[in-house]
Amino acid sequence: MTRDNSAIVVAMQTARDASPEELTAPREPQVHEATRLLRAFLDVSASFEKSLGAELRVNKTDLEAMEHLLMSGPLGPSELARRLGISTASATIAIDRLVAVGHVTREPNPHDRRGVLVVPQDASRAQAMARLMPMIMGVDAQLDHFSPDEQDAITRYLRRVVDLYRQHAGEDPRPL
Repeated sequence: MTRDNSAIVVAMQTARDASPEELTAPREPQVHEATRLLRAFLDVSASFEKSLGAELRVNKTDLEAMEHLLMSGPLGPSELARRLGISTASATIAIDRLVAVGHVTREPNPHDRRGVLVVPQDASRAQAMARLMPMIMGVDAQLDHFSPDEQDAITRYLRRVVDLYRQHAGEDPRPL
């Protein structure tokens, strides 16, 4: 019996001895512990964003809009819509919600008399950063527990994971 056939025989014996529930139960793929931890990281990251959104009194789209505004500074409504992947009408509604809770203001665009800019408010920036920076710095500090060679290996792994995610999302890999 060849090696391939022996695997088939073992699978058939296992199937014969298994209950119907065991045969139909979804099976978790056999992956490295680092892969499982990456999945857990993605889950807890989503929970953190949800918690931050609740603290700031915004929904997921509004939080994402705030992230763009905090990282890039004032943006026009059309540019914000493009970055969010939503229509300009939907962006207007999101901006209205952010204005209503005091996170942003609409101000005249100094380079376009007819245009407006959506400007994040300093108090909102401070509130978001007060929550984000301790977490970001805490994550960064974890690297201090590794040697420079280990840090390089972690960086290479994470860069490859990011590139793979981008590839599967239909994005071009970009340098970080």
